[in-house]
Amino acid sequence: MIIVSTLLAMVIVLLMGINIGRGDFPLSLADVARVLLGGGDNLEQFIVIDLRLPRSLVGVVVGFSLGLAGAITQSLTRNGLASPDILGISSGASVTAVAVIVLTGGSTGVVLSRLGSVGLPLAALIGGLVTAVILYALAWKGGVDGFRLILIGIAITAICQALVYWMLIKSDINDVAQAQAWLVGSLNGRDWRHFVPMLAATAAFSGVALAAASSVNVLRLGDETARALGARVNGTQAVLLLSAVGLAAASVAAAGPIGFVGLMAPQVALRLLRSPGPPLLASGLVGAALVLAADITARTMLPVELPAGIVTAALGVPFLLYLLVRTNRKVTA
Repeated sequence: MIIVSTLLAMVIVLLMGINIGRGDFPLSLADVARVLLGGGDNLEQFIVIDLRLPRSLVGVVVGFSLGLAGAITQSLTRNGLASPDILGISSGASVTAVAVIVLTGGSTGVVLSRLGSVGLPLAALIGGLVTAVILYALAWKGGVDGFRLILIGIAITAICQALVYWMLIKSDINDVAQAQAWLVGSLNGRDWRHFVPMLAATAAFSGVALAAASSVNVLRLGDETARALGARVNGTQAVLLLSAVGLAAASVAAAGPIGFVGLMAPQVALRLLRSPGPPLLASGLVGAALVLAADITARTMLPVELPAGIVTAALGVPFLLYLLVRTNRKVTA
């Protein structure tokens, strides 16, 4: 696990260097390293430090949060199809975030300047928490069954998406354009104002989740087995679910709902490490690499610049179909 995690960290550093160097003003990896170490002229310093570095760092933290949140939800439900997207957590965070954007009459940048740096993140966190409480309450029946949790999550996702569409229909066209651009999920325009609160939230929630990593391994054995081994199942599930909600909501607030990362990253990490369940740390690292790779592809390798969320969706849909077919074959067998 240490070797794989180290290699993933090296891949992330390499992808960051590539992402920082690509653009209308191209820089080699050596130039990027030189500027980061204090060299370069004023223009290079501005491009690297002020424009491209915070965007890449936001991508790393957002991807790590989504990957870790996906590993938590898949471990709690003991189902590889579970993720913050499918369980409705990201959609719930999107509802309140879009409400902040369209009801206050302005783009994300205007909202942040008007409400302060906590306006949109706080709205997304509240939306994610409320959604998680509703999800947990509806799925509770003497315990939380993973399959029931997913079904209810799909229903909640549909309801939240309907609410978002309703707000977009009723809002001013300029605000709708801003909200729709945000809803796709993008790192465009992200700077240090977005990175600092995102880093603080990720550090807090991921610290709680990683501290409970041993409990996650026990919960994967099933509720009854976990209780027999002395685990506080309900309390541990609540803490881990809260951590997943906080991570997903923070990522939605920082970059919009970048879809399918929480689904793909844990499954890729699971196959890399060949572990019995999604590994938490490795899932976060894979998520960071996925978001960075998607941003590089969307920004520089296509005829027109696209949001990173479109690339992750293009990868995630066939990956979801693969998981569905694989799960169906297991059930049939």
